[in-house]
Amino acid sequence: MTVYIDPPTWPGHGRLWSHMVSDVSYDELHAFAEKVGCPRRAFERDHYDVPSHRYADAVSAGAVEVSSREVVRLLTRAGLRWRKGSPGPRGSGV
Repeated sequence: MTVYIDPPTWPGHGRLWSHMVSDVSYDELHAFAEKVGCPRRAFERDHYDVPSHRYADAVSAGAVEVSSREVVRLLTRAGLRWRKGSPGPRGSGV
């Protein structure tokens, strides 16, 4: 099981956020998110939004640190990328 996370550089709601993704399946991503205490409401289309204060927890639990560009590349290569306004990919649970 490999889950990836980018640095907390995305601003929103007065804090910085990371994106946490899987390059295998949404099931893998949901299981990992549950393991590190990310609520399901933090799942957005194809990733989890992780607040900066939880970044180290995700990395300690095994998330691999990658660039934001790499997150997009991993999702696209796996067929799990879901852009706003497009139909959700197979297995997204939405």
